[in-house]
Amino acid sequence: MGDFFGETLYVYAVVPFIKIIAAIVVVLTIIAYTTFAERKILGFLQVRMGPNRVGPWGLLQPIADVAKLLGKEDVIPNRAVKWAYVLAPCLVVGPALLILSVIPFGPPSSKGVASSWFITDVNVGLLLVVAIASIGVYGLLLGGWASNNKFSMMGGLRAAAQMISYEVPQGFSLVVPLLMAGTLSLVGIVEAQLTQGRWFIFGFFPFGLLAFFIYFVAGVAESNRNPFDLPEAESELVAGFHTEYSGMRFALFFLGEYANMIVISAVAVTMFLGGWLRPFPSVEWLSFLDLAFLPAGLAGLLWFLIKLLAFLFVYIWFRGTFPRYRFDQLMDLGWKWLIPASVLAVVATSLWKVVLL
Repeated sequence: MGDFFGETLYVYAVVPFIKIIAAIVVVLTIIAYTTFAERKILGFLQVRMGPNRVGPWGLLQPIADVAKLLGKEDVIPNRAVKWAYVLAPCLVVGPALLILSVIPFGPPSSKGVASSWFITDVNVGLLLVVAIASIGVYGLLLGGWASNNKFSMMGGLRAAAQMISYEVPQGFSLVVPLLMAGTLSLVGIVEAQLTQGRWFIFGFFPFGLLAFFIYFVAGVAESNRNPFDLPEAESELVAGFHTEYSGMRFALFFLGEYANMIVISAVAVTMFLGGWLRPFPSVEWLSFLDLAFLPAGLAGLLWFLIKLLAFLFVYIWFRGTFPRYRFDQLMDLGWKWLIPASVLAVVATSLWKVVLL
């Protein structure tokens, strides 16, 4: 009885706790160096150097940024609604980190969940992701309202309208790979891509590609990144919903933006680009891409990270390339184009599966 209890405690408590800590440390490190990479890449695109003072080639700049933010005074405006002002940054960053608990970064192990490259595999994982992701908008709206500042309030209202509008096509676009896989488990969706011998971006062509395009555009809008950064448009709203924030609470908003970028990219990799699978998993002569010389599961983790970093690069590339939309253009794109296109992709995929298969 004691051995059974100890083993159960180890598998369902100790191992998940260790994985959670490791995932948070890795994600926070990726976030820190994504900010560094963004500044370097934007510097290259704008023909300048980017940060190069702190450490060799500026590699210690993220550490200096964190130290600076932690040392800043944390001010709460006199007229702010204190409990909501304090809660808002947590509602932005918390759901993004929580979603990572069901993302499969690598293949399942034959030894069980404890040895697999994910924290847990939930049979309704995709539904859980969509449900938790919708909480983030409350943090932005709450922060804008609680600050008692006209610019913050306008930024919060913009964020709410934008995220509600783009959640609809994003949700519909995720139904397409769901129909192809026939399961809500994220691990099952990746395994279905292995079984069918293709990434779902190429499935039921061109509807998989259309769904992927809609998901990614909606994802950029959901994370308030260029060219959809209307909620924090500096030229109009100072800093939007986080105008009144400083110190660590501002850092949490900053952290939440990049955590959302990572989550949206990780879900896209899982749903459309085969997760931990190598490119063209059914092509025999590309078997050298399996990286068999690496320990079991590590090759899959490496492929996942390569795809994830490619997505983050595209985010940065967009910021250095596109001008900001007007708000009416933003709404037109979501309601007049992306929503009808996403419904078309779902209906066409459903008919393809029912009629032709």
